[in-house]
Amino acid sequence: MRTIIERYGIQTRKKLGQHFLVDTHVVDKIIAAANLSKDDCVLEIGPGPGGLTQALSAHAGHIVAVELDKQLIPVLEALFPGPNITIVQGDILKLSLPEILAPHAHCPIKVVANLPYYITTPVILYLLESGLPFKSITVMVQKEVAKRMAASPGTKDYGSLTLAIGYYADVELVANVPVNCFMPRPAVDSAVVHISLRPTPPVSTDKALLFKIIHAAFNQRRKTLVNALSAGLDMDKAHITEILINCGLKPDVRGETLDMAAFAQIAEMIF
Repeated sequence: MRTIIERYGIQTRKKLGQHFLVDTHVVDKIIAAANLSKDDCVLEIGPGPGGLTQALSAHAGHIVAVELDKQLIPVLEALFPGPNITIVQGDILKLSLPEILAPHAHCPIKVVANLPYYITTPVILYLLESGLPFKSITVMVQKEVAKRMAASPGTKDYGSLTLAIGYYADVELVANVPVNCFMPRPAVDSAVVHISLRPTPPVSTDKALLFKIIHAAFNQRRKTLVNALSAGLDMDKAHITEILINCGLKPDVRGETLDMAAFAQIAEMIF
């Protein structure tokens, strides 16, 4: 990767959050976590100069690589002229994924990406909420974000992001990745997470109401759930207290201690 970056005179762009992965051991861990076969089509987001792309092409049947940076498109086209890699220039949040992936609808589709930190959460939630039949999402993210994704109730990292992803998928923290695995080095450590999508959500309550309650609970996470929901939902505290008691919860409970099922039960009672 270092040789390719130097050969093509590739300049990283700070505004795009570019930190190119140059450690092959980490690439191997990503490939192993993605559990690829020649039957799979991979959507790679942000291939950069193609280090991960090269490894993906050896394990998957087809790669659709979406790159925002126009300077990297001719580099990728020169490095990967074969028919099993489709290179698309554009913003993953603005492109029509159903159209791009339509030729590969007959294949299991898995997402693999080394995501820029500034778009990590928007991209992952966009993919999960797209309704597209992704089998899994294996991504490199900021370590702190990875910890929030995989957190358990009652921990400091647990929050609305944990529950938002948990509604759609199970999360596994695969590997911690230090700054020296990138060129240039980022300011913080990274981590690889593997997100396995669920066939159905873990709860059947109204989704909009459920997340309205979750966001209200964590917008003021230092407050008790009674106070947080009273402010966030504009409801009488006595009524919320009654609901919590009927759910088998103590009136002074805090949202950060509740799992998805508990929030769903509260939503059902409010509904």
